[in-house]
Amino acid sequence: MKITKNSSVLPFIFYLLSAALLFSCKDPYPGYTKADEGIYYKLLMVGEQDQCCHFGYYVTANIAYVTMDDSIFFSGIRKFKVSKPDFPGSIDKCFTLMCEHDSAQFIISALDFFEKTLENTVPDYLSADGKMKVSINLMDIQTPEEYEREKEAFLHWIEDLGEYEKVLLKQYIRDSEIEIPPMEDGIYYIVQQTGNNDSPVVATGDTVVIHYEGHFLNGKFFDSTRRRNDPLQFVYGQQWQVIGGLEKAIGKMHEGDKALVIIPSEQAFGADGSVEGIVPPFTPVVFEIELISVK
Repeated sequence: MKITKNSSVLPFIFYLLSAALLFSCKDPYPGYTKADEGIYYKLLMVGEQDQCCHFGYYVTANIAYVTMDDSIFFSGIRKFKVSKPDFPGSIDKCFTLMCEHDSAQFIISALDFFEKTLENTVPDYLSADGKMKVSINLMDIQTPEEYEREKEAFLHWIEDLGEYEKVLLKQYIRDSEIEIPPMEDGIYYIVQQTGNNDSPVVATGDTVVIHYEGHFLNGKFFDSTRRRNDPLQFVYGQQWQVIGGLEKAIGKMHEGDKALVIIPSEQAFGADGSVEGIVPPFTPVVFEIELISVK
């Protein structure tokens, strides 16, 4: 068939080409904007635009890791330095797209996040398309200079508190009649119940499920998965999961073990205390841990 300028076939072909082009350019994640390095983001709340995040800044953020079908598999408040990434699409880039008090949700590569950032394997419960969501509420931003000034002033102010902590710990160990020596980092690890000693101890990359109760030296509780009836599951060795002293204790456990762990502040919430303000600075804590399962 010969096609002329007036043929009705031309508009039809143009329509097909336009539709194909529109379909091919359609955003795979409606409501999200594509950023550099292949990160998609959706701004949920606009904060203070005069203080925005850059690489090298320190942030305090409420972070949640979410599957593509909106199931949360980790959430917590963390303070850390935003490092310049060494690969495109790093989670660190997400923070540099935000300003103080912004809330946003990002879609990133789960493969890159687990294998490159956490140096671990991707959990089976994540999407087959290799994506995951990260929800971030950016609570506070500090420049490196602001962070160092605050840290120096704070440490001067509570210098004597560190010595007082040592006195309290010594009294607690004596009154509790604990006779075993501490580990090299000052942590006391006391076995309360032996589980399956034929199983290996927890190793990096294992998915562990634990119950814990955290309390101060005076016995007052500040956190308990048992009271919430909500055991904690996480991949051992990942960043931003549990405090250092708790991680070191779990690394000594077999499945089914129960232990009492006394943790000095430098292995717990440190000179800053917990971000939520529940645990004060230079405060030793006690955890009762049960390792329910190891996968």
